[in-house]
Amino acid sequence: QVQLVESGGGLVQPGGSLRLSCAASGITFSNYVMNWYRQALGKGRELVASIMKPDDSTNYADSVKGRFTISRANAKNTVYLQMNSLKPEDTAVYYCNAGWGIYNYWGQGTQVTVSS
Repeated sequence: QVQLVESGGGLVQPGGSLRLSCAASGITFSNYVMNWYRQALGKGRELVASIMKPDDSTNYADSVKGRFTISRANAKNTVYLQMNSLKPEDTAVYYCNAGWGIYNYWGQGTQVTVSS
């Protein structure tokens, strides 16, 4: 059974930092492109960051470039999203996604709230 379990969300003040983690099980983690999406209340789901195979190259949404960093630890089957200089508009539920060919899996999400 495939599971993606996010952690690390919470309430943070503007300008603060959080690190999200996503632990995967039931998949050959190193085969998968790993993504972080987010969905704010009343809005559609947005791709925030991706880390590719085989070279671990990364892509970011323009809204987070220079502030967020995606990374992966294949030995731990875990992908991370380091979020710095957080803004109120970063408030959303953040979802981990694993994709490989026809296979596509989602975590249940973790809430990030940026507010003073």
